[in-house]
Amino acid sequence: QVQLVESGGGLVQPGGSLTLSCAAAVSSFSRYDMGWYRQVPGKQRERVARISRLGNTNYADSVQGRFIISRDNAKKTVFLQMNRLKPEDSATYYCNSVLSESIVQWSWGQGTQVNVSL
Repeated sequence: QVQLVESGGGLVQPGGSLTLSCAAAVSSFSRYDMGWYRQVPGKQRERVARISRLGNTNYADSVQGRFIISRDNAKKTVFLQMNRLKPEDSATYYCNSVLSESIVQWSWGQGTQVNVSL
């Protein structure tokens, strides 16, 4: 099973920035479309950003223009740069390989917590 390790979360004030990282212990990382997801207690996990194996990106409307997803295939890592953070961005963030709109490839990692608050 593929191990996913997310990091980079923390406490940040509204309007601030954070960059999350996700390392995937998998061979041929470059072959996979990758996504960042987030979840708050009591709500479904939602995908906020996706990057294809070719580097094409798309974003949820709620983060469009504020978040940037990128990848480093040599390091088998996907990043999420989060700018102009809002309190509603507070969640646990996860990465995974995207199979379809609602299906991911691997088991979830432990996630990284982001808290946006004064």
